[in-house]
Amino acid sequence: MIFSPRASAHPSPRPRPMPAALRLVIGLAILVAAGTLTLMLPWMGAERPLQWNEALFTAVSALSVTGLSIITPVYDLSLAGQIVLLTLIQIGGVGFMVMAVIVFQLLGRRITLTDRLALTDSVGLLVPGAIVQLVQRVLLTVLLIESIGAALLWIHWRDMLGPERALLYAIFHSVSAFCNAGFDLFSGLPQHPYGIPNDSATLAILGALIFLGGLGIPVLAELITFWRVRFSLHTRITLTVVITLVLIGAGGLFLTEQQSGHPLANEPLDRQVALALFQSISTRTAGFSAFQPLDDLSPAGRLLTIVLMFIGCAPASMGGGITTGTFAVLMLAVVAYARGLASPQIGGRTLAPQTVRKAAAILTISLLVALTATWLILATHEASLDHALFEVISAFATCGLSLGLTGELNVFGQLVICIMMFWGRLGALTLVVALARQRPQLVAYPEEQVLIG
Repeated sequence: MIFSPRASAHPSPRPRPMPAALRLVIGLAILVAAGTLTLMLPWMGAERPLQWNEALFTAVSALSVTGLSIITPVYDLSLAGQIVLLTLIQIGGVGFMVMAVIVFQLLGRRITLTDRLALTDSVGLLVPGAIVQLVQRVLLTVLLIESIGAALLWIHWRDMLGPERALLYAIFHSVSAFCNAGFDLFSGLPQHPYGIPNDSATLAILGALIFLGGLGIPVLAELITFWRVRFSLHTRITLTVVITLVLIGAGGLFLTEQQSGHPLANEPLDRQVALALFQSISTRTAGFSAFQPLDDLSPAGRLLTIVLMFIGCAPASMGGGITTGTFAVLMLAVVAYARGLASPQIGGRTLAPQTVRKAAAILTISLLVALTATWLILATHEASLDHALFEVISAFATCGLSLGLTGELNVFGQLVICIMMFWGRLGALTLVVALARQRPQLVAYPEEQVLIG
């Protein structure tokens, strides 16, 4: 057998694997395209096919689990369209990389290291060890929680909607709540013009689903095995920050919305507490509104809502925002600087400088992107600053609350909001890393001081 020396001397280089961040961006973009084309099929619309911008906006909103909409799903989508919308919400909520791994396993395909790294980035973990087993446990937990929520909602709504219709509504809203999507099938109905029923039982069930969905996969993974593991620092920080933000938000809304003309003005005390608590839980990501109509929010309530939406949910959760992890690290860095410490400390541990730099980068990029999008909306629409900023932050945080501006946007404004929802679902650093060409630092320059503060 004769070998060619030319061929053996210059073997063809092996193709470099696609970076995990870029795989996530491309994967979500492909799903958006598939969802858009599916929703444009003639039988997906109730009375007419959806236009391309309506289908695109709906697909992006569902896959980014946001809930902002330029259509009314209960009227504009057929039953098949509503089922497709529900499927997109579920895929967007649990993560398309999670769904891909499950499909690969069902087909008997081996999960490569590159797939594991992409999956690790998708669910927000630091190391890829035992990632597939973790995903399987979490997915089963997600389905179990959604099933329990759907059963409770069906029992509660069957007399109001009828058994068959209540089953569809219960499944849809259980998935939408746990995935923090904010889509509902009540908006537009004569008896529910402002969205979901805001009776105490409905709010309690949906609020519990939203709260659990906003904790994040790493926290859920520890909570379902709490009897044999010690909670990590991440879980302890997440639970502390989430509960603190819920209480601060509920207290702030309770105080500001009791004046005449605002949502809590004519409610008894127990209802005021229940509505404020649910709204605080939902505001950070879910998009369901217990304040009906939401336009009645006071200026102070709107500002508080914007801040809560911007912070958002826990890392690797169903929601968006800068995340509670980023917020906690930045607050700890401020405290450490005030105390003269070299690095932030908590729970007998020191946070790495890289973590603080990452948090600062996320905050800076998020502010720049949100302010740019708000300026674009203001420059192309007759809208007030608070309305434009509210809609942009709601899209960026994949929250879905709206003061009514989204339905009035032109095509350019809809594309701006789509980009914000896409950005918010993947996260600031994922997109930056995917689009930038990172190179190792080969030269270290001498330090010099720059005035700040």
